[in-house]
Amino acid sequence: MQGSSRFTEANADLFEAIVAQAPDVIIFADCKGAIRVWNHGAETVFGYAAAEIIGDSLDVIIPERLRKAHWDGFHKAIDSGQTKHRNKVLTTRSVHKDGSKLYLELSFGLVRDGNGTVVGSLAIGRDCTDRRLTAVAQSSQRASPCAKQAE
Repeated sequence: MQGSSRFTEANADLFEAIVAQAPDVIIFADCKGAIRVWNHGAETVFGYAAAEIIGDSLDVIIPERLRKAHWDGFHKAIDSGQTKHRNKVLTTRSVHKDGSKLYLELSFGLVRDGNGTVVGSLAIGRDCTDRRLTAVAQSSQRASPCAKQAE
């Protein structure tokens, strides 16, 4: 990738197209937790079009019972300039527009401006709901005494 000193308008257009068209979820929220970037992958996974969610709080996709923990971690990362789960992919819960529950594998990072000031948080990931529910069902079957007797 080219250095930032060689960044051009053509590069900006290319980067914007890559983010917009990526099949994975890409979300950027500003320091207050307002959604500023919501790509096609996010539209597909969560059911919200970018036009209807840009400017809204991340709360729309965070289950209510997890919001306090999310915001505590979010504000700590923004204030300290460091994420707790740097370079890790986490499986987390989320909510679809229709209210259905989702599991997502997400990695998180902080975005800094040219002066090094944190301007927000980035999440990149994918829906792993089907795989997670299958694994839970298989685990339950193995642990069930009835399943063991049937074998």
